[in-house]
Amino acid sequence: MAAMRCCMAESLADCGSRCERGQSAVMAGLDPPQSPAPATVYTAAVDKDPALDLTPALRRQLSLSLLVLYGVGITIGAGIYVLIGAVAGHAGRYAPWSFALAALAMAFTVGSYAELSTRFPVSAGEAAYVRAAFSSRFASTLTGLMTIVIGIVSSATVALGAAGYIGQFIGWPQSTIVVLVVVVLGAVACWGILESVLLASLFTLIEAGGLVAIVVAAWYADLPFAGALLQPPPMTAAAWSGIGYASLLAFFAFIGFEDLANVVEEAKVPHRDIPRAMVLTLLISSALYLAVAAVAITAVPPAQLAASSAPLSLVFRALADISPLTISAIAIVATLNTILAQLTMAARVVYGMAKQGDLPRAIGQVHPMTATPVIATALISLATIALALLVPFERLAESTSLATLAVFALVNLSLLRLRQRKVHSHGPHARVPLWVPIAGLATCLAMMAAAVLG
Repeated sequence: MAAMRCCMAESLADCGSRCERGQSAVMAGLDPPQSPAPATVYTAAVDKDPALDLTPALRRQLSLSLLVLYGVGITIGAGIYVLIGAVAGHAGRYAPWSFALAALAMAFTVGSYAELSTRFPVSAGEAAYVRAAFSSRFASTLTGLMTIVIGIVSSATVALGAAGYIGQFIGWPQSTIVVLVVVVLGAVACWGILESVLLASLFTLIEAGGLVAIVVAAWYADLPFAGALLQPPPMTAAAWSGIGYASLLAFFAFIGFEDLANVVEEAKVPHRDIPRAMVLTLLISSALYLAVAAVAITAVPPAQLAASSAPLSLVFRALADISPLTISAIAIVATLNTILAQLTMAARVVYGMAKQGDLPRAIGQVHPMTATPVIATALISLATIALALLVPFERLAESTSLATLAVFALVNLSLLRLRQRKVHSHGPHARVPLWVPIAGLATCLAMMAAAVLG
């Protein structure tokens, strides 16, 4: 799970009856009616703000399948390989129910992102949403900077984790491994978006394959894990308090889908594929989490899972007597995938903000050969290395979750504000009911309160 993260999907007001029909078609999973609207990009007509009038300089190379692999890879990331123990420790044999509740809560924010990313299909999406909603350059810049910091901090946090796993195979110092990992992945991100996403897709297949292997092994071992999925928890305060608290932890396992909003300028058909990719990312991640959680608590007592720093290693050994080094290898792939995705995302936000004039335009320049923001990617990589080498791991991890929730809350609030102002957008876009951003905002605020008070 990409540093434990949350998600959802939606959009805003329409542009006449033809656009309304296009919205309905998108939400039904169909192509909108053909119209003369250009396929390159749909920009928002919000007070003629030049910051939102962006012509993409990036290449549109990402199909729906690549977007889904990219989204699933970021979302699964490395977290589920450790998080299942903490969730099982609080929810016990009802851990799958905690993941189900977390997925439901995340769906609201996924909905808001789906609508906004198709109404404003630009890099630095969160900053653009806030700017369109509140007409505040300061708030927009602050939101964009928060998103960049989240990407850097997440990359640094996971780079330290990757160094720990890699250190089990080679005896190099942690600092050397961190520098090497970030430099290599930064070079891949500079190489090209198609190359980056293809490599991330390969990583995704490996890390998701590790989770699928657990379920398959349980199936062949005749492990009765279906009961953990189908048996409802008792209606007691003790049971549901544990499930509720565990769902707060599981919520962060779904963070990652939102990075799709920042590669929207590189999607081949953004108004159709970005919402679909976000929804499919949530569904696939949810299915994997529920199945793995059910297998884990059936194969290993929840107390043992909670006490282990590598709980899925226990599950693998219990089912197939597989060496812990196999799990470590898969975990390395998962961490590398997360780092690559976060470096790519943060660089796209820098590019988008530079294009809007919120950051120096020079750092957002796109290289004519690679069609990637090389300077932005290099700066993000350097900042990641500095943070990983200078700041303690625990402090990095704690700050990421709260900042991510704050950005999610702003995104939901922006959609509510745009609806209230009856702002119109050009081109076909997804549209969600008004209660979706309301529920998303309430969920994010509740999670933030729980994180602060807990």
